[in-house]
Amino acid sequence: MSRPISLIIHPDAMIHNLSIAKHYSGENKLFAVVKANAYGHRIENSYDAFKTADGFALLEISEALKLRSLGCSSEILLLEGIFTPDDLTLCEQYGLTMVIHSFQQIEWLSSYQGNYKFNIFLKLNSGMNRLGFKAEQYTTAWNMLHKLNCIKNIVHTTHFSDADDIRLGIDGIEYQYKTFQQITHKIPGKTSVCNSAALLRHSKKLSSDYCRAGIMLYGCSPDYPKHSIDHWNLRPTMTLKSEIISIQCVKAGETIGYGSTFTAEQDMQIGIVACGYADGYPRSCPSGTPILVNGQLTHTIGRVSMDMLCVDLTNIRNSHIGTEVTMWGHSSTGSILPIELVAHAAGTIGYELMCKITARVPIKIERKTSYV
Repeated sequence: MSRPISLIIHPDAMIHNLSIAKHYSGENKLFAVVKANAYGHRIENSYDAFKTADGFALLEISEALKLRSLGCSSEILLLEGIFTPDDLTLCEQYGLTMVIHSFQQIEWLSSYQGNYKFNIFLKLNSGMNRLGFKAEQYTTAWNMLHKLNCIKNIVHTTHFSDADDIRLGIDGIEYQYKTFQQITHKIPGKTSVCNSAALLRHSKKLSSDYCRAGIMLYGCSPDYPKHSIDHWNLRPTMTLKSEIISIQCVKAGETIGYGSTFTAEQDMQIGIVACGYADGYPRSCPSGTPILVNGQLTHTIGRVSMDMLCVDLTNIRNSHIGTEVTMWGHSSTGSILPIELVAHAAGTIGYELMCKITARVPIKIERKTSYV
């Protein structure tokens, strides 16, 4: 018998979450962000669920080519643009739209010798200070692109650093959006400013002709712990599930796991679960991290090992070797453990947990999920 751990993908939840994104984006175009292999879900497992979006956004041309191979004819946006001049050939061949965020990329475009006309998202660095042109550079960059024969259309774009919360004591988008409006309002072109957090929290006061929905599509709240997925009516799209492979009875005073970091204060029954950090479950999860056993909420005990973790079975009904354990997502009983709760315990975010599931974990597709 194979090791019982598995990663289960829920396409119906993806379809539902896309409908929520469409509700918030209204008449604006909505791009489904599928970077990092669809946030760890795999592009081939996500495309059918997201294909009614107006387009897709990702980083790597190889992932764009995979979308095209799946039959995608929608617009595909490269969020970091091109990395070498040779990438322009593939952008032409596969009809890819690109973000332009540096003068080096404009130089490569100016040397392009083909007849194709590219769609461009020109990025303003409005305060995130990662990619994009500073406010004093932006108009110059736009003028340079506008003069090139190979440019068909230019969309103004930026990315908010704090759309999920506040920035330096004020609304998380106020400073950056003001900068964006001041720079772009006199330049023709449509706009793209909304990511998941901005779409859910600020869409009524933002003008964004193109919205970029990412983490919300995968059933993770972009502003947890302020709001949960229930608040936004989102559904988990990923379940990490395994089973109890051993049960130990521990006496008061005995320790559990590497480093003896947990000492039992009373007699306990613990379950050993076939899941560890080599599967992608965070080693940083401390004792007390929430977990579901047979759909019942309990918690981890001691350090997470490479291949195993321990859970408290003391108050769990009907637990035995082979009992289902849900690290996050949907249990077969209908109970749900949101991924952001586990991530919060680990001191990280749901994005990272989704992306870190390792290749040794087999993937299954569950077409219909029961929601309670």
